[in-house]
Amino acid sequence: MATEDFADLRGKLALVTGASSGLGAHFSRVLAARGCTVLLMARRQQALQALADEITDAGGKAFVFTTDVTDLPALKASFDKMKTEHGVLDIVVNNAGIAHGAAFLEASDDDTAEVFAVNQTAVWRVAQLACQQMQQAGKRGSVINIASVLGDRVAKGLASYATTKAAVIQMTKAMALEMAQYTIRVNAIAPGYCQTEINKDYLQSDQGQAMIKRSVPMRRIAKLEELDGVLLLLASQQGSYITGATIPVDGGYLIG
Repeated sequence: MATEDFADLRGKLALVTGASSGLGAHFSRVLAARGCTVLLMARRQQALQALADEITDAGGKAFVFTTDVTDLPALKASFDKMKTEHGVLDIVVNNAGIAHGAAFLEASDDDTAEVFAVNQTAVWRVAQLACQQMQQAGKRGSVINIASVLGDRVAKGLASYATTKAAVIQMTKAMALEMAQYTIRVNAIAPGYCQTEINKDYLQSDQGQAMIKRSVPMRRIAKLEELDGVLLLLASQQGSYITGATIPVDGGYLIG
């Protein structure tokens, strides 16, 4: 597999949560192509195994850890197993996330609690478990939390999602401040509108297309590969002096 000199990650061990689809699956492929051994974490075992097989067939290394990130005992068990079988992580892509679209006045308790559990609490736990192992091993590392432009600029019908992504941005700063002394960097990527299986129908609709042209100065959604440069910068030693940053990749959405 290709290992370009911009970000050669050969020999590195990376965990990607929410790896069964969308951005998580894409990030896993990108890291594997740069030489990482990638540990794939999500709830859907069959989808994870299909991705692991794809990466392996392409010459990379990937292993499946079927885990619900909101189940703390299961998450801790997976981290123990990852360490035993593969060693201490170098890179974490804290990507697992969900959204329940609903007006604020109509949002159910169950849906809201689920969004907070996945997008906020689980992000905290994954980062904490990874950083604990890195710190105890005296190993430098990089944690990359996946935030969103909606963490800075809200949208109607997505109050719980936007709130949790704002929390991710603030958590990133707090984590980075405390982990810098251990040479563990913590940053975030804030994607704008990218097409995944979750939002595909909306973004392809007339309403979605009109919103993009109205709200995004570049007048289009992102291609998934347009996130690769930032991912590799933050994952590699090319970004060795960057910590506590949230980098938007949004076609100008936040300045529009």
